Formats: sequence, structure tokens, C-alpha cells
Amino acid sequence: MEADQQATRILAIRHGETAWNVDGRIQGQLDVPLNDMGRWQVHRLALALAGEDIDAIYASDLLRAMETAQAAARGCGQPIVTDPGLRERGFGVFEGLSYAEINAKWPEAAERWRKRDPSFGAPGGETLSTFYDRSIATATRLAALHPGQTIALVSHGGVMDCLYRAAARVALDAPRTWQLGNAAINRLLYTPQGFTLVGWSDTYHLDDDAQGEYADVDAPVKPPKAVKAEA
Repeated sequence: MEADQQATRILAIRHGETAWNVDGRIQGQLDVPLNDMGRWQVHRLALALAGEDIDAIYASDLLRAMETAQAAARGCGQPIVTDPGLRERGFGVFEGLSYAEINAKWPEAAERWRKRDPSFGAPGGETLSTFYDRSIATATRLAALHPGQTIALVSHGGVMDCLYRAAARVALDAPRTWQLGNAAINRLLYTPQGFTLVGWSDTYHLDDDAQGEYADVDAPVKPPKAVKAEA
């Protein structure tokens, strides 16, 4: 097989949890750090990646992705190369707001957003089709640099969604039926013919059943699940 036809193995990883993930607030390209749960998740991620033979780590330059990539780098010993092409979708005026606030302020725009209209973009943000093209072009460019090797792409939920759709040949406006978990490991292959799914949303390293396998005395303590007080 020609060298440039060898498959690139991709570990596509969404950043760990943030407070805005929990609150249902749109982060977009704003910088939001990981919360305590997110830091616990990426610590476990680092332990899981220590057994992977990773040749390069590429990451979005947004803080939540960088914090995740730094943990991944500790697990596999590779430097981090940032690429703004791996950033989350720009949501313009939606950024910083909750879904409820967006629905109340821009009901028609919110409806187009919910229906995944490829031509829709919030004022000051990216359309869905532009974001998809940017995400897939970036992943393609980076993967093409490493035929026959394994790379990690540390990015955001929107980029993970684009990669899944590209690999599974799912239309941009089709409803999502797959998970985009924080700190999940998603596995794909890339050849010049495109992307192929290998495995999706591996979160075993975050399960309680994996506690012994990924035990570490220096690990952050897993925060307790939030419990809503009774009225």
C-alpha cells in the first residue's frame, strides 16, 4: 500500500465538563474552564490514554479543550499543537446565554437552530454548513499528515458531531441519535477516501467499574452528583 494511502487512526476527544455544560449555557468560542467534574474526567482520560501509542496531539486553543489536551499529553507524553480550526462553532449573539434565554429572545432563530438549518447562523456566528466545512477540512488536513499513525484531536461537542456525520454519511439536518459525552474517546480512521467510524463514545474510563483499573492516589476526588432539593 502506498504510504499516503495508509489509514490514520484518530482518537477524537471532547473536552471535559464545564459549569456551562451543566447549566445549559452556550459556550461557543468563549473561554470557559473545566469544573471539578471536568478535571476529574480528564485525569481519568489521561490514565486511559497512557496505554495508547499516540504520535501527535492536536487541540482547539480554547481553554476547556487545552486543559483536556494537557491531561491527555501527560498520559501519552506528546506535545500539544493547537489549531483554531478545531474550535467550537461560533454562535455569535447566542454565546453566554441559556437555551431558555435564546428561545425567549429570538424564537424564530431558535426554531431554525433546533431544526439544524444548514444555512442558519446566529448573528455574528457561523452557519452550520460553514462550521461543518471548517471542522472537516481541519480534521482532514491534520489526519493527512500522519498516514499509518495515531493522532488525538481534542475539541468540542460540535466538532465531534461533524466528525460522526462525515464518517457515518449522515446529513447535516438529520436529528442526532448519538452521544457527545464529555471526555469520551471516539475512534475513527482516515484515508484519502474520507473518514470511517471504528468506535464511538467510549466512556469506560469514567465508569465506576473502571475505578480499580484507573486508580491513582493523586487523582482528584470525583465530585458527588448534584441532587435537586425538594420544593
